[in-house]
Amino acid sequence: MIDRFAPLRLLVVIVLLLTPVWRWFSAARLSWLYLVVLACALAFFTTPLVRGFARWWGVLDLPGERKVHATPTPLLGGAAVYGAFAVTVLANFDFSRGLKGVAVGGTIVVATGLLDDLTDLPAWLKLCGQTAAASAAIAYGVILNTVPSWVPGVLWLNVILTVLWFLTVTNALQFLDGMDGLAAGLGVIAGIFFSLVSLQTGQRYLMFLSAALVGACLGFLPYNFRPGGATIFLGDSGASFIGFTLAGLAAMGVWANQNPVVSLLTPLLIVGVPLFDIAFVGIVRIVTGKVHSLRGWLAYTGRDHMHHRFAELGLTKTQSVLLIFFIASTLGLSAILLKDATPHEAVLVLLQAACILALVAVLEGVGRGHSRG
Repeated sequence: MIDRFAPLRLLVVIVLLLTPVWRWFSAARLSWLYLVVLACALAFFTTPLVRGFARWWGVLDLPGERKVHATPTPLLGGAAVYGAFAVTVLANFDFSRGLKGVAVGGTIVVATGLLDDLTDLPAWLKLCGQTAAASAAIAYGVILNTVPSWVPGVLWLNVILTVLWFLTVTNALQFLDGMDGLAAGLGVIAGIFFSLVSLQTGQRYLMFLSAALVGACLGFLPYNFRPGGATIFLGDSGASFIGFTLAGLAAMGVWANQNPVVSLLTPLLIVGVPLFDIAFVGIVRIVTGKVHSLRGWLAYTGRDHMHHRFAELGLTKTQSVLLIFFIASTLGLSAILLKDATPHEAVLVLLQAACILALVAVLEGVGRGHSRG
């Protein structure tokens, strides 16, 4: 069905890009808020256009045994999130070399995800596309510096770790995109904490870049996390893009000047929920014999992720999503506390985060028991 309001929404988008009122935010030294509002408005007004196109093209996510929705729902929401982020960045940023790499890689990830939404690509082919995206970012100098300089082959080890980092975070967000609002909401939370830690460490450029991601995800959420169920899904393109962008923010930043351990742990805590989920699920699948190889792990699909386990405990979908948001926010607060913590305080913060994740593991174990029963 054709959206009668599509021309009006398109006009609003054009006005948003041309009107000078948005520049008042910058004049008032509210650049972060300006970027959030602009990206949010662009995503909010373009998502219905994308939704209408997905319905017209027949790109729908159909209900199934492993799905939590009951009606066919349009995909391609990631195109609106990516578009809002890209336009905001293009209109307001001078591209650094690293940002160019993340932008090129993010585009590759989105293109791969859109192909998957349209044609259901094999898992190995999606992994190849994500590897190409990570390689593009690395080619522009986005490389983790986690291996000590005295280790032989330090550059290649850092390159390998960077590829693994991009692949892990990208897929971790994608795997968690199983309930309304979950992936986009985690993008908002992680983006906010990356902004705060960037401000703490004097990296205003990354703070503003995070703001664009926060706004793009916020503008999409009213259509994806609402009473009555989502009217559009991110699709693989959107969840993968959010994950890849968060991985890029972490790789581009320097999160502690004196302490490399804190610099490493800060982004790990900010994206701790999806990383914990992919690690926990992977270990459980191997231990229980559900997968026996990398190929089997890539191809395996099941209702065994964090949100599924919480639902098995009797929580509603909304309650499960909100609980995960609270857990992610708690870990993000721990990341903020790490910045100026003494070694003793840093250990306590990390122990607190470990206790939180241990509690989550216990809850997931109980949920797994309920699903068996």
